[in-house]
Formats: sequence, structure tokens, C-alpha cells
Amino acid sequence: MTQTPQRPVREEPHHAPVRRRPRIHRAWWVAAVAFVALVGAAAFRAAPSVLIDPLHTEFGWSRSTISAAVSVNLVLYGLTAPFAAALMERFGMRKVVASALLLVAAGSGLTVVMDASWQLVLCWGVLVGLGTGSMALAFVATVVNRWFVSRRGLVTGVLTAGSAAGQLVFLPLVAWLAERHGWRTATLAITFAALAVVPLVVWLLRDHPSDVGTSRYGAVSDDVPDGAAAGTRAGGGAGDRIRAGGGAAARALGALRSAARTKAFWLLAGTFAICGATTNGLVATHFVPAAQDHRMPVTAAAGLLAVIGVFDLVGTIASGWFTDRYDARRLLTVYYGLRGVSLMFLPLLLADSVHPPMLFFIVFYGLDWVATVPPTVALCREHFGEDGAIVFGWVLASHQVGAGLVAFLTGLVRDLTGSYDTAWYTAGALCAMAALMALVIRRRPEHARVAAA
Repeated sequence: MTQTPQRPVREEPHHAPVRRRPRIHRAWWVAAVAFVALVGAAAFRAAPSVLIDPLHTEFGWSRSTISAAVSVNLVLYGLTAPFAAALMERFGMRKVVASALLLVAAGSGLTVVMDASWQLVLCWGVLVGLGTGSMALAFVATVVNRWFVSRRGLVTGVLTAGSAAGQLVFLPLVAWLAERHGWRTATLAITFAALAVVPLVVWLLRDHPSDVGTSRYGAVSDDVPDGAAAGTRAGGGAGDRIRAGGGAAARALGALRSAARTKAFWLLAGTFAICGATTNGLVATHFVPAAQDHRMPVTAAAGLLAVIGVFDLVGTIASGWFTDRYDARRLLTVYYGLRGVSLMFLPLLLADSVHPPMLFFIVFYGLDWVATVPPTVALCREHFGEDGAIVFGWVLASHQVGAGLVAFLTGLVRDLTGSYDTAWYTAGALCAMAALMALVIRRRPEHARVAAA
């Protein structure tokens, strides 16, 4: 019986299942969580300007004493930032940000039991200063550098706007709570706002794209790589997983030593110190008390600062868009020049009620509030490469030192002269100086910028 030979079975090629890219890149989710965390941390920074008078009334502390606590907060906010950026490199953003929010909640909540001015300095100044400093704009730079290749200017603008606008948008609520239910209720509300963000950070914030098997947004390849190869395959490289050899403090100080040898660093630090002096130090801290000197209701003054926060969102996002397209140095020159002009006019506009010229100032000044941040971050990245986020932390430290110094000196000027006018005019002159400083920052040669990136 003849057997018919069997044909070999042809095996079909096996195709590995294709992993589909999500419609929304994971980087945008990380940016959204960072935005919410920055807004939550900003809740406390809304408090001092509307609580100066209630604390003065209840405890009899002078405005310069209360301003000193704000100054400690602002300075620590800045000095913590570069170390926080290095800590995020070593321990991860999620752990650092969650711990920072808990510090803000503790510092704000403990104020309800204080009865001495040194306790105010400890709570407002030290605890909240360390907490908010750990979530300063260096956190913004870290998120942008780790998760984005394209749209960096835009994302920087959005996150910066969230931080600054959150500080101001909370003001009407804090002022209303302080006026209707007392300043202790207002501070407890801030405590709960900070605590509410912690679970969201723990749940959704991730440190690196490779932690979730993806690449940075806008990288050369948008494949979804696996494991540790993510950085290499998607253009992440060393920038995706930089680790702070020798410790976070050593990394931060090493970046400072290297940057301090350059003229660009000192010009950026000087301009940003003036930025802090003319925003957080002066307007955010003393605008409401200055308006009350002219018999404007506290809720109306707080509402004006909230409007600044709303227009700050527009101005800072637009600044991020401009930074992706235009020379960052020229943008800084325009921003500081316009801010100086607006502050020179402010003493003429303060009155017992809100009128159209004051509203024009609020809108104009709001668009410029922290529009300086995206071009400053871009210049740090251009000049200092992968250390850009940490160097920006040191530049931010100068911002907060300027803010803290002016917050205290402005309170002292008010105690000595009974008026804020000298402070407004001095701030306008400082902005003119910052505009000139920005102009003399040299552009880095194209080949050096590409190598740094």
C-alpha cells in the first residue's frame, strides 16, 4: 500500500502584539498632576497678605515683625529649591512633592495655636518655607526636562502660571474666611487644601518616562520602549535618569560652583532677584495692606490680586509660547520694562474703591506677573545643559532672597513713613535695571546649545 507523502505544515509567522500608543501622552498626565500640586501648595502663599492686619490686631505685632516671618518663608523657599531639585534627581519627584505638601499642611495648621511671634516665624517661615521651596519652580523645570522634548516653553508657562495664579486666586476665599470666620479658619482651610493633593501625587505622579514604559513627549521616536532602555531608545539618554552622584547637596553645590564661573548666571540671578522683589516681596505681600491704607475693603483688594492671578495664567502661557519662538533675552527686556512702568503709576491709582484705571493696571500687571519664568528657564537650559534645572533652582533662590528682603524692608518703610509710595517708585527703578541686565546676556553659540541639549 503506497503512502501519500504529507506536505510539510507551513507555519504562519508569529507577530508580537503591537502596543498601541495612548491617545494622550503620559507626559501630559504628569504635567496635569504637577499643576494641581503647585496650585495646592500655592494656597498658603495667598495667606500672608490678607492676614497681616488680623494678626496685627489680635497680637499687637508690628507689620515689620509679621513681614519678617514672610521674609524667612520667601528666603527659605528660594534656598531650598536647588537642593529640592537635586533631591528629586536622587529620590524621585513623587516622594519629595508628597513630603513637601505635608510640611505645608503642618506649618499652616500649627499657626492656630501660636501665641508668640517666634512661633509665627517657625510655622510661616521655616516649615512652610521648606515645604513650598521643595515645590518651587525648580520642580517645574524638573518635570519639563524629564518628560518633554518639544513644547517645553508652553508647559513651563502653564505650570508656572498654576503656581503663581493659585497663590492669587485663593485670595478672595482666604480673605472672606478671615473676615467672616476669623484668620484661624482661613489657615485650617489652607491646611486641608494641601492635604487633599497628597493622594493624587502618590497615585499619578511618576519620576521618569521609563518608569511607565514610554519616552519623553516629542522625542525622536514615539515608540513605547520597555524597561531601562527607554531613555536610550527614545532619545532620553542620560537626561532621562540623572542620578546625583555624591548626594543631592553635593550635586546642587557642584552645579552652583560651575555656574558661578559664568557671567550669564549672575545676570540671570540678578534679574530674577528683581523679579521676586517686585512680585512676591512687594505686591503679593503688601498690596492688600496698601489698599487698606486708602480705605479699600480687604475683600475688594484681595479680589484685585485674584484678577492678577487670572490674567497671569494668560500672560505666562503666552510667554511660554513666545519663548519657543523668540529670543528669550529680548522677551525679558520687554517684560521688566513694562512692569517697571506699571509700578511707577500704582501710587496714583490706589483709592477707597475700584475704578477703571486701577482695573487697567491689574490686567496689565497681571499679564506680566511671572511671564519672566519661561524665558529664564530656557536661558538656564541653554547655558547649563542637563544641570539647567538645578541651576535654575539657584537662580530661583536669588528670586526669593530679593522677595524676602523687599518684603521686610517694605514693612519697615511703612512703619517708619506711614506710606508705601517709596516702595512702589523704587520697584519701578529696579525693573528698569533688570531690563538692561537682560539685554547684555550673551547668546550661546549654536553648536554649544545643541551639545548642552
